[in-house]
Amino acid sequence: MTNLVYLIPLFPLIGFLINGIFWRKMPKSTGGIIGSLAVLASFCVSLGIFFEVRAEGFQGPVVVNLFDFIQSGTLQIPFSFQVDALSSLFLLIITGVGFLIHVYSTSYMHEDEGMVKYFAYLNLFVFSMLLLVLGSNYLVMFIGWEGVGLCSYLLIGFWFKNREYTNAAKKAFVMNRIGDLGFLVGMLLVLLNFGTLSYQEFFGSLSTTQVPSSTYNWIAVCFFIGAMGKSAQIPLYTWLPDAMAGPTPVSALIHAATMVTAGIYMIARSSALYNLAPETLHFVAIIGLATALFAATIAIRQYDIKKVLAYSTVSQLGFMFLALGVGAYTTAVFHVMTHAFFKALLFLGSGSVIHAMGGEQDIRKMGGLGKHMKITQATFLIGCLAIAGIPGFAGFFSKDEILAAAYGHSPVLFGLGLLGALMTAFYMFRLYFLTFRGKFRGTHEQEHHLHESPAAITIPLIVLAILSIVGGYVGLPAVISEHHTLATFLGPVVSNFGVHHLSHATEWALMGTSVGLVLVMIVIAYNATKKPNFVPNTGLAKVLENKWYVDELYDAVIVRPIAAFSRIADRFIEKAGIDGLVNGVGKTVRWGGDRMRLLQTGQVGFYIFVMVLGMVALFALSFFWIK
Repeated sequence: MTNLVYLIPLFPLIGFLINGIFWRKMPKSTGGIIGSLAVLASFCVSLGIFFEVRAEGFQGPVVVNLFDFIQSGTLQIPFSFQVDALSSLFLLIITGVGFLIHVYSTSYMHEDEGMVKYFAYLNLFVFSMLLLVLGSNYLVMFIGWEGVGLCSYLLIGFWFKNREYTNAAKKAFVMNRIGDLGFLVGMLLVLLNFGTLSYQEFFGSLSTTQVPSSTYNWIAVCFFIGAMGKSAQIPLYTWLPDAMAGPTPVSALIHAATMVTAGIYMIARSSALYNLAPETLHFVAIIGLATALFAATIAIRQYDIKKVLAYSTVSQLGFMFLALGVGAYTTAVFHVMTHAFFKALLFLGSGSVIHAMGGEQDIRKMGGLGKHMKITQATFLIGCLAIAGIPGFAGFFSKDEILAAAYGHSPVLFGLGLLGALMTAFYMFRLYFLTFRGKFRGTHEQEHHLHESPAAITIPLIVLAILSIVGGYVGLPAVISEHHTLATFLGPVVSNFGVHHLSHATEWALMGTSVGLVLVMIVIAYNATKKPNFVPNTGLAKVLENKWYVDELYDAVIVRPIAAFSRIADRFIEKAGIDGLVNGVGKTVRWGGDRMRLLQTGQVGFYIFVMVLGMVALFALSFFWIK
């Protein structure tokens, strides 16, 4: 089955080509069917490969060479795929959740005139993400890495007639390029010091190649800069909330299972490198924790339903990097998986709400929607319970594991991580209560049109809700079971490093403390929204509503100075300098031509006279200077 791995990215590529070439002539429903079936076919092949990798007799990793990509002297970089536990797990997440989002989109986008083109972009996005996780070397990963960056630009700015949306797309593209430069420099350092970009050759030579220990840290830092851009960590996180400009299914695809998890995948894949760079791991933990807390504070005072979820994603990504920073690589991957389920559910649920509200996204104008949208309410509640970490739901198991790993590393990290988890419970249930409970606060016309979404929207919600419940049971905590199914499965490829095992008593105490405080935060959120009074925010609340003014700071410190320098460069360097030089050459030639043409009198006698003068000059030169 592993020999057919090339089919997994091939199907979405074919779907992209068909929809992309014929999007003007193809019926919208046909484009949706082709796009969805392409991803479904990839999921079926991914499922077969997953079961083969999971079988006892699997000898991995398996590298499937497709063709020689770069061959120059001793440098050989093939275009090849690597099949192992880590890649097979991500294949299931990407194609499985991706297929549900495609099905959802067939209904959500059915009235859009560019629906077929939209599915072409979605297929290209999935193709690029599959390349990223399947590559057996950093170069193939980088191709997929850049591909998802391009597709995010196309999808975020899909409704390009709106200037704000195109600005959001450009912002995402530029900020990702900043991080990508770090990733590229890291690749060049690997190539310079180890002579290869292949995972197996690079990781195998880490302990045998004589390089300074600082080299490992420099490479790891460069890779992490790439991850900061793609996975929206401080300071390169501001593009992610603005990415809400795209259609809601795009938000689910980017923020849940695919693009933003690329940085987590890359560091987990490079765990052998990061084990040799403890200073960088410490830096990763600090940045991850800071991002988790910072984004959570902003989410507390947002009123756009998608913005709350966007900052929630940034915060959850921070938790994943906290896990990576304390060496809990499999724990981070575990949270990637559970987060893919409940965050895709929450985003698609918000899309169902927006669909019913006629495009309205302000939760201050909602309320009481549960009476009209039973399925959406129930599934959204499951997503909230999962992300808040309520026992029995997927998010509880992965978040508890992150907090336990953080406690083993430092009780301070645990305390701050728990604070982030409590804020998560508060803002998510604030969102739930303001949206689905209480009285409706919108217009009479909006209330008249409230209805449950069609089956193409509710069925993916139900499937994701089920996964948000059962998805966490592959990683039961040690106090319940000594057998961690996911950690055992990932063990041959990536395993935790330096994680301290806690006693059962300590783990029960930590678990009980976190769950008890989370329940308290849910009650506080309920009381705070029982009689909502949306007065203008002041003081710290206003600062949080305006996202700590980070966008304004970037605009003042970076954007405006660069724009001012660009205007100066355009006026004095470009127009007066470069254009002046080029135009000056043209004017000089023209002036000289105007003067030289005066010699062309048309009189034969004048031409004979000039010819004689020339002969005399040549004779003089030959006589006096040439010996």
